[in-house]
Amino acid sequence: MGKIVDLFHGIELTPLKVIEGEKGNVMHALKCTDVNFESFGESYFSTVVFNDVKGWKKHKRMVSNLIVPVGAVKFVFYDDREGSATSDSFCEVVLSVTNYQRLTVQPGIWMAFQGASEDLNLLNNIASIPHDPLESVVDPVSTSKIKFNF
Repeated sequence: MGKIVDLFHGIELTPLKVIEGEKGNVMHALKCTDVNFESFGESYFSTVVFNDVKGWKKHKRMVSNLIVPVGAVKFVFYDDREGSATSDSFCEVVLSVTNYQRLTVQPGIWMAFQGASEDLNLLNNIASIPHDPLESVVDPVSTSKIKFNF
């Protein structure tokens, strides 16, 4: 396993261990002893159709830990936080079974993602709090003030 990389103010990229086995692999996700572990609220999976985009969404309190164990997903982040070192900037990263890493995203950063494989694209979010529809803001890509060419 490699070193944690600060990709963007409030976003860390952590290489994850894959233990290869004759009958299948074990793919690590998150341990409570990891330095960027915040807390556990819930874990859920989301599928993303090839070339379809989900977003934009910004969490007010949730820390997201994003992992892609199947397929490939392109994540795009936008920072509109006043005073942030990366304010008014975008960050892109593709996670996949061949680029198996965890994105840890702090609250306050806009996020959208796109299916990047023609096959099944599956992402897992290990969230720091249980789902609460009042703690996030949604700005649909089709009408968004955030302009990004996917």
